[in-house]
Amino acid sequence: MSAHEDLMSLLSGARWFGGKGRQASVTGTRRLGVVPGDGPSVVIDLVQVEYADGGEPDLYQVPLSLYEHPQERLEHALVGVWEEPDFGRVHAYDALHDREAMALWLHSFAAEPAPQGDLLFHRVPGHELDLEAHSTLFTGEQSNSSVRFGEDAVLKVFRKVTPGVNPDISIHEVLTRAGSDHVAALYGWLDVVDAESDAVIQLAMLQQFLRTASDGWELALASVRNLFAEGDLHPDEVGGDFAAEAARLGVALRETHEVLAENFPRLERTPEEMAELSATMHRRLDEALAVVPELEAYVDLLRQTYDEVAGLRDVTVQQIHGDLHLGQTLRTVKGWKIVDFEGEPARPLAQRMLPDSVWRDVAGMLRSFDYAPRATAMTYPAGEGAEQRAYRAREWSARNRAAFLEAYHEGPVTGEDHVLLTAYTADKAVYEVLYEARNRPSWQGIPLAGLEQLAAHDLKPASNGETS
Repeated sequence: MSAHEDLMSLLSGARWFGGKGRQASVTGTRRLGVVPGDGPSVVIDLVQVEYADGGEPDLYQVPLSLYEHPQERLEHALVGVWEEPDFGRVHAYDALHDREAMALWLHSFAAEPAPQGDLLFHRVPGHELDLEAHSTLFTGEQSNSSVRFGEDAVLKVFRKVTPGVNPDISIHEVLTRAGSDHVAALYGWLDVVDAESDAVIQLAMLQQFLRTASDGWELALASVRNLFAEGDLHPDEVGGDFAAEAARLGVALRETHEVLAENFPRLERTPEEMAELSATMHRRLDEALAVVPELEAYVDLLRQTYDEVAGLRDVTVQQIHGDLHLGQTLRTVKGWKIVDFEGEPARPLAQRMLPDSVWRDVAGMLRSFDYAPRATAMTYPAGEGAEQRAYRAREWSARNRAAFLEAYHEGPVTGEDHVLLTAYTADKAVYEVLYEARNRPSWQGIPLAGLEQLAAHDLKPASNGETS
């Protein structure tokens, strides 16, 4: 096969490839640079993928280790064998599997002064890297790849790339320099100035490895299972009660938003921008209604809420997370950490950097607290105990949403804030309904139940209302 065919084979088999299900081909590659140092020739290529059904091509970052002779230890990571203009005939391997290659990356971050070349290794002062640490590639990820260096650091390599500043790097840098306790500290990042567009392309970020971290979503599920095992007890009576953790997470988000507000621009949305936000919510509802007719039961209340959004004034927006849920949180011995500030992966990079209301982040977390117990309940067999589990799921959701929201806002959410929070929460639930209908139809009832709850408590004129 040709190098292009070999690269397409690598991409199509990777979990992080976003073009699955579409007929695709590699139509070009550009060499962004060579990682400096003694050892294998480690290059970073930018691979262009085009699709038979049209649309914009995608760009994927592919780091490769090039060897003159085959490497038995890397046989599982072989991409192909081909002729290279600068290196001759090579055996090309996925460099993230190659400890010798990743050692070159790590030493490049630590070099003083920074190595000169096309690849720009940036460092945030304050941490001395462990240069003896061996690399280990994480498995199971979808949109990016991560490599751990011992117990010291983790390198996130962005696979699908776009020219421009990546918010995951820019936000982590600001929060790290500000001394935030609620993120993994940024140690450095790698970028390159693209010769074709003259724009920066950010390729990877090196940050603190949270050795004691537990996934927030998994902790929430464990709490729900503990509650279901004690079917005659309420959430506050069970040893695995999660409300205190939900409150701590609310504080962590509030303090993170405060630091972001101090270091990024804060703006007031214009009436035209509020009207566009309302229109976007209406369009999402129209799209979902075409697929999920069960939404008709809530459509009048949803549209009324979205119409209220168009009339709001003096709405402040700032830098936020943009895609927040329990799966974007980690619990460590030093408290909660918020991760993955890339924003919604489906949105263009430039849009993900735009300021938004903090209530979007809050709404995402409220929906996640509602998902956890209902998703857990679905793992149990139907029949005996199902009604009791459904009742306890509603209790768990209400208790933890209230604990999180009270800690975040330090009091009831009223007036225009309540309208905005309700609209963002409803909009998120509508998005979830459509997603589940297309991907996991058996889960469609989870966001529909959330909308039923919103209809009972919040989807109404709320100028004097409070969240439940």
